[in-house]
Amino acid sequence: MAGPIFPLAFLVAAIVSGFSAYSYVKMANAYPSAGGIGMFLEKAYGRSVMTGACALLMVFSMIINESLVARTFGTYTVQAFGGSKDSNWVPILGVLLIAAAFAVNVATNKLISRISMVAAALKIGGILVFAGATLYMAGFSFAPASNIGSSDGPAGGALGFVAAVALGILAYKGFTTITNSGSELSDPEKNVGRAIIISLTICLVVYLLVGWAVGSTMTIPEIVQSRDYALAEASRPAFGEYGVWFTVGVAIIATASGILASIFAVSRMMAMLTKMEIIPHRHLGMSGHIQTHMLVYICITAALLTVFFDLSRIASLGAIFYLIMDIAVHWGVFRYLRNDIDAKGWVMITAIILDLIVLVAFIWLKWRQDIYVLYWATGGVVTIFVLERLFLRFHSNSDGEDRNYVSPADWNETKEKR
Repeated sequence: MAGPIFPLAFLVAAIVSGFSAYSYVKMANAYPSAGGIGMFLEKAYGRSVMTGACALLMVFSMIINESLVARTFGTYTVQAFGGSKDSNWVPILGVLLIAAAFAVNVATNKLISRISMVAAALKIGGILVFAGATLYMAGFSFAPASNIGSSDGPAGGALGFVAAVALGILAYKGFTTITNSGSELSDPEKNVGRAIIISLTICLVVYLLVGWAVGSTMTIPEIVQSRDYALAEASRPAFGEYGVWFTVGVAIIATASGILASIFAVSRMMAMLTKMEIIPHRHLGMSGHIQTHMLVYICITAALLTVFFDLSRIASLGAIFYLIMDIAVHWGVFRYLRNDIDAKGWVMITAIILDLIVLVAFIWLKWRQDIYVLYWATGGVVTIFVLERLFLRFHSNSDGEDRNYVSPADWNETKEKR
């Protein structure tokens, strides 16, 4: 989409994500909990359609991202054995990874933490080694491998670049999972926000180095041709098959650990939404805790998406869902909570404007290139809001109260009376 300057799309996406992170950092500092974004939305909008629907948009964007990562895992794994990206083994391996992540997640939180820490060190270190070695072989030339202009790319121009930023934002959105750690970290009022800032900084450095490494080794047509496994192909000219195996190994570790952490975070948030009586829940004969049930639903949904959708469409759906939810969070915090958490309104308004610019450009591009993605996205958003409205209308909470929207002030007063 962005042509030879695609590394800059990651930089601009980091700037947009930085403005977005402001609301989450402020809310996490003021209201640290395991509910994360679901709790933030409830603080802003009360128990309402907006809270439930936007929380579900976040949930589905995370599940979509899990299927994206799972399919990437399958794509890189088959590369190690000389397979094709169109091989039936790609979705099969992706589903097996999701199943393995489920098995780990039903174990203890301590095991998840240990695996995540080790995997984080391996994948960040491995990717930096790849980027550094590739740039070294290219003579630390940050110039593109070809002079092909962005107008020759799939989209090109300013529209293509802004749309590329939308996908770049999807690569940073993992910081939102940190908001679910408020009940586990020491001194969460400070450390959740610090962890978000640190994670965004690490991602920016890694993405820029990888972008420059790939761009200095491969032309844009070559990157587009091997887009599902570009890192492996970028290492081939300099290091041959050994480089491919190393890159594939790093990619497998990165995708596996990403799935593990994401499934844990989204299951925590869905369990919290269930306890807040904002979304429905049925045991369906299963035993165990609510979070375990949520793990089952999440993994089944992610597996189905992994089987039936390709990478580009998965990423597009996730980007649209996430940007809509992100705008709702910023507006809710700006409208109802900015004085309570001592937040600067201009930062949140800037975040909303940036999100809108990116979202409109991305939708316009998809309208021209792949309108079916917009059909899926529109249908998904409308369905979520309608079903949430029906649920809140016909299901009162445990106190017998209707769940139609009330202002945060009235809702807080109601809670105090209880």
